[in-house]
Amino acid sequence: MTDGWRGAVYFEFQAIGRQVRVTAIDGATGTEAIVIAPIGAARGDVERLALRKLERRLELEGKL
Repeated sequence: MTDGWRGAVYFEFQAIGRQVRVTAIDGATGTEAIVIAPIGAARGDVERLALRKLERRLELEGKL
């Protein structure tokens, strides 16, 4: 996480065929970032990817 991180992040996993849709949700703003990964991808790797995408979105929107 970045130095400016300030709250909880929730992860939602949804299997879609042979893929998994992971949504990272910022608890403070409700902002979401979504990634699609192979169903066999390591959970930690996919969470980190979704978190980084969420951080970048928050930076671009000036919320972080």
